[in-house]
Amino acid sequence: MPLRLHYNLEKVSMGLVGAIIVAASIGGIVEIAPLFTIDETVAIPADLRPLTPLELAGREIYMREGCYACHSQMIRSLADEIDRYGPYSLAGESAYDHPMLWGSKRTGPDLARVGGKYTDVWQVDHLTEPRSVVPASIMPRYPWLTAPLDTSNLSAELATLAKLGVPYDADKIAHAEADALAQSRPDSDGAADVQKRYGAGVAVRAFDGDPAELTEMDALVAYLQSLGTQTAAAKALMAGAGP
Repeated sequence: MPLRLHYNLEKVSMGLVGAIIVAASIGGIVEIAPLFTIDETVAIPADLRPLTPLELAGREIYMREGCYACHSQMIRSLADEIDRYGPYSLAGESAYDHPMLWGSKRTGPDLARVGGKYTDVWQVDHLTEPRSVVPASIMPRYPWLTAPLDTSNLSAELATLAKLGVPYDADKIAHAEADALAQSRPDSDGAADVQKRYGAGVAVRAFDGDPAELTEMDALVAYLQSLGTQTAAAKALMAGAGP
């Protein structure tokens, strides 16, 4: 009977068009409707911190170089993924991400919790010459990351993100450029101010090994080292779940 109905419907072109519109509308409503309740269904962790200006600059470089095309930042709730990458990703962890970088493409490993997994030296070597640390790697080299980091737009970027709900206040916005520089210079006068504004857990060090100059490498490594460290919500959830 269903096949006969479909066969007869195909004979009426306008009827077929109408049926396609109805089916597409139902599918669209099913996908879109949950977005209207996202504020109620996605809880933002109380300890979630926004990216520092240096980490934010690193995220921009991460997107510019297309890193997201080969590395996902979404650990699924499957036993083998949790064993390899750590606690599965929570929607609230990405509440301050614009754009959000979840995905399923994995030419390389998932990076949702790569922060702290490797040293800064390893990250620098891996980005400069991947095969020096992972002989079988097919990742391209990024030797141009030694270029000086342009921080002139950081205050404007923080101000824009603040309008989208990211908790960057006037103090953070006003000191964006200074904080980016200070985060890579642990002995500078402004290093303590970075941790005062963004939390004691924020890493403050010369990420590329040279505090004399702020580079794109500093920014990208700072961002990579921040992944999975902005909140402890996922680890707490897994700990509470028990065996």
